[in-house]
Amino acid sequence: MTRQINAKPHVVIVGGGLSGLTTAFYLQRAIADIQLSILESAPQIGGVIQTEQMDGYLVEHGADMFATQPGDAFQLCQDLGIEEELLVPNVEGRGAMIVRGDQLHPVPEGFVLMRPTRTASILKTPLLSLSGKMRLLGERWIATRKETTDESVADFTRRRLGQETLDRIVQPLVGGIYTADHEQLSMAATMPTFVNMERQHTSLAAATAARQRRSEDSPERNSSGARYSQFRGFPKGMSSWLQTIADRLPKDAMRLQTSVRSVTPTATEGHDQRWDVETSEGKLPQADAVVLATPAAAAAKLCAPFASSIAEPLSSLKTASSVITIIAAANKDIARLPKTFGFVVPAAESKSILACSFANHKFAGRCPEDTTLMRIFMGGALRTDLLERTDAELLALIREELGTWIGWNGKAIWTKAVRWNNAMPQYHVGHLDRVGKIESGLAAYPTMALAGNSLHGVGIAPVIRTAKQAAARIAASLAVDSESGVPKP
Repeated sequence: MTRQINAKPHVVIVGGGLSGLTTAFYLQRAIADIQLSILESAPQIGGVIQTEQMDGYLVEHGADMFATQPGDAFQLCQDLGIEEELLVPNVEGRGAMIVRGDQLHPVPEGFVLMRPTRTASILKTPLLSLSGKMRLLGERWIATRKETTDESVADFTRRRLGQETLDRIVQPLVGGIYTADHEQLSMAATMPTFVNMERQHTSLAAATAARQRRSEDSPERNSSGARYSQFRGFPKGMSSWLQTIADRLPKDAMRLQTSVRSVTPTATEGHDQRWDVETSEGKLPQADAVVLATPAAAAAKLCAPFASSIAEPLSSLKTASSVITIIAAANKDIARLPKTFGFVVPAAESKSILACSFANHKFAGRCPEDTTLMRIFMGGALRTDLLERTDAELLALIREELGTWIGWNGKAIWTKAVRWNNAMPQYHVGHLDRVGKIESGLAAYPTMALAGNSLHGVGIAPVIRTAKQAAARIAASLAVDSESGVPKP
């Protein structure tokens, strides 16, 4: 018996964060007449993207900007018609610094995460000893790895660039992105570009030379280590973006403070599946498709009763927690305020702070004049012990360390701690194999899709890409002809 498609298909989306809202937006574009139910357990949309406005301050609790490359996030802004509203980060202060001892030092000019592009900057940097510099610059003569199996970021960097470059430059830069244990973080899942450089050119140095011959290393990237001109923010903060998406959806689609207790397929496999969805508010009308736009653990729990082939590999994915302490301080109380966007701290320093960013250096108007808005990141996979500390205890550690590095006297206009528990996926070695198992399991459930940051990237753009792919998958499954069983043209 072939499935009869409802004239107005009902799609349930579990999760009202960026991935859930984006999935709904693109489903609505793909299917003009659709019933959407977006279920969010929290009292507000947004997930880990939250903006707070208070007394002249614009405070981001999570991400404060997004990269325009890859282009999925910027494309979403274009599809929403808001690309002209976007903010470009300030030109002055672009760049980051790294702690060594009691001082902050710039990331060497042209150092692109784990690829130096300027020999002179490596020779000049105080971040490395002479032997560390020679080991780094000798990378082109290091033998190419013959094995094609996955390896950790630490193993790759140690092998190609040396222990000191790993400890003093790569680990803090990577830690600032992933809050991860570099000894477990997968190269294949997080930095495949560098893996391919070694395989195709025998070394990162040879790959860099080839890129420079093709003029692929931009002057800005070479001078700052990151292309900040390719980032964008919003005048009213990141939450305004999500609210814009929500405003384009049917007003009755969003159901806040509604947790999902179960999703159950009505058929064992194929396009005959519909879904019974039980929530804290009762049972929903039967759904033609479901999208789980949730963290991996939540998706695994929902899938466990009917699809162990999906739930078990989902359950094996690890996460990390973090604390962001936000501090507003008068400039006069910071003796050596850096002009950069922020700094990162190597794990080798054995300190409490993972990274610190200056919100008002990135975008003007984030706080009153003569004040600085700092966001201090702590915890992550390497400092889980800090998550047990109280907000006051963490603030005491911050006062001591920032006093050393930037001369802050500890006086604050106000402080706020934001805790994100198990919010950061950890792409451990073998991650892509686990993803492959999850996607193989999903093949039996064409009317179910996953979206979010658990599988294919932790950044804003990769998350949006998963949402677009989820929408396309569901739209295709709902376009199955009831007679032939094949997608309608």
